[in-house]
Amino acid sequence: MDEGAADEGAARVRLVPWHEGGLDLLRRANAPEMMLHLGGPESEERLQDRHLRYLRLGGTGGGRMFVVEEAASGGSAGTIGYWEREWRGGAVWETGWSTLPEFQGRGLATAAALAVAAVAAEEGTHRFIHAFPSVENPASNAICRKAGFTLLGVCDMEYPRGTPLRCHDWRLDLGPWGTGGTPLESHDGPGVG
Repeated sequence: MDEGAADEGAARVRLVPWHEGGLDLLRRANAPEMMLHLGGPESEERLQDRHLRYLRLGGTGGGRMFVVEEAASGGSAGTIGYWEREWRGGAVWETGWSTLPEFQGRGLATAAALAVAAVAAEEGTHRFIHAFPSVENPASNAICRKAGFTLLGVCDMEYPRGTPLRCHDWRLDLGPWGTGGTPLESHDGPGVG
């Protein structure tokens, strides 16, 4: 993957810091088919709590949430963010995303995953960012692979709390950004597709 192709992919999306309008996007993404691998739709109260957490997260140093906009249309395509978590004895960034059905299959989520990793790398806080998609979610696992994450194995988590979830542990080394490179120059898999 050459750097020009990476720039083209990143130019396909804009990451907009989470704002009041994000609540409507959370409601749209709360459909049964969108929440299939995340324990099912959430109540309105839980959505509002999530929205408030997302609003507060920015500026804390503990991560950020974004609305993903398709650059060409300006349409809200989904959500993405990163936050701190303890993992295997150390602190890492975790990332997660949701892409509305009408925007799926266009490479926007892969471009957003690369863009959010670049933002996390700029903070210089953690060397790695992990994603933990369900082993039964082929689309999110493909996004991880296309964005250059390395599959470390299978792990068991709870999401939502109390609900077992078997996940893949994908990790992206943010170090290349810190040295002026891009992660696309340092991984073996295909880049933005």
